[in-house]
Amino acid sequence: MNRRQFLLGVGATGISATGLAAWHYWPEQGFINPCHEILPVELAGHELVTVAWQGIDSQNVWDSHAHLIGTGDSGGGSWLNPDMDSLLHPAQFLQKRFFMNAGCARDMPQQVDQHYIDRMRHLINSMRAGHKLLLLAFEHNYNVNHAMDVEHSAFYIPNDYAGKIAQSFPHHFEWAASIHPYRTDSVTALDDAVKKGARAIKWLPAAMGIDPGSKLCDPFYQALVKHDLPLITHAGRERAVHGANTQHYGNPLKLRRALDHGVRVVIAHCATMGEDHDLDQGENGPMTESFLLFSRLMEEHRYEKILFADISAITQANRARYVKSLLERNEWHSRLLNGSDYPLPGVMPLFSLDFFVEMGLLDRAAVPVLTAIRTYNSLLFDFVLKRHLSTNNQRFSPHIFETRGFFMRNTL
Repeated sequence: MNRRQFLLGVGATGISATGLAAWHYWPEQGFINPCHEILPVELAGHELVTVAWQGIDSQNVWDSHAHLIGTGDSGGGSWLNPDMDSLLHPAQFLQKRFFMNAGCARDMPQQVDQHYIDRMRHLINSMRAGHKLLLLAFEHNYNVNHAMDVEHSAFYIPNDYAGKIAQSFPHHFEWAASIHPYRTDSVTALDDAVKKGARAIKWLPAAMGIDPGSKLCDPFYQALVKHDLPLITHAGRERAVHGANTQHYGNPLKLRRALDHGVRVVIAHCATMGEDHDLDQGENGPMTESFLLFSRLMEEHRYEKILFADISAITQANRARYVKSLLERNEWHSRLLNGSDYPLPGVMPLFSLDFFVEMGLLDRAAVPVLTAIRTYNSLLFDFVLKRHLSTNNQRFSPHIFETRGFFMRNTL
């Protein structure tokens, strides 16, 4: 990555563009991921790492939330909105450079896509045998007239590209398709993705322009139920990805329509950011924390067997205040799935370990080890950090990290 462009982006946008909470800890590890290569033996075999793996079968560990990012220089069809390379759009300009740096994708002609994939494989090789990433495709925006809206699309990662990468490296990757339900061929596209081995469907409603509560989604929901394929969808406020910027589509309560069809829904990040209208009190119901609306859904008995959530990104600075609640809600742990939200664990300003220490959720002695691990392997950092968070001797259950069975259910 071009260091001068990266620093220019930081100066052009300011700290606020990252969407971080502002406190005195930040940033603990600076702005730039050093992307060190070989994890030292003393870190790989450290007691913190060994303890983190205790009680977990690594053959069943699938990271359920990992982003593919690419420029399309590999010929795979990936595309980035040109706004991400324009200083007229400083937030997007900066975000692209943070994400590429986090994924250690070197800015070299015709090699960015390949470097990104190579880095992921390198990180996985430092994990225990069996560990895989679920690579997420990412769909264009579509409008209610079923037409593609490129102008309001943030980026595009084709299903065929994600599937090809997973097929090429079966010991490293699985994949999830992304299909906009407003497409006239959405059901056919879903059938095709299932045949090609997709393990889930990925949506980001606020960026893709998807209203999960719209009847336009009904045929797609019915097809998801037929295939018993889970829907991984963001809820709450979205700051990492621009696009349609239809933030109200991220209201967790809008997912009732999918759930009432019987779709297995995975709410990404447990809706741990932002506020939404309480739709149970009408379209203009009082603004309520998105996490509380998510919690309401989790507490509804009729959704116990079909509503799930992933804990990707919850340790980021702008979401971390909900970690204690999630640790304490052990009755939810059988319905939580781990994901890293890769490459975001490598965005250095996004995390504060000191915050967790101050909250009493992390032992101070773990901080220097986790800090060092992160400069070599952000996936291992994310995993070990989550495994060592605790409150009143309550930790995240090992079951949360063994997600393979959840995604293979439709093939068993």
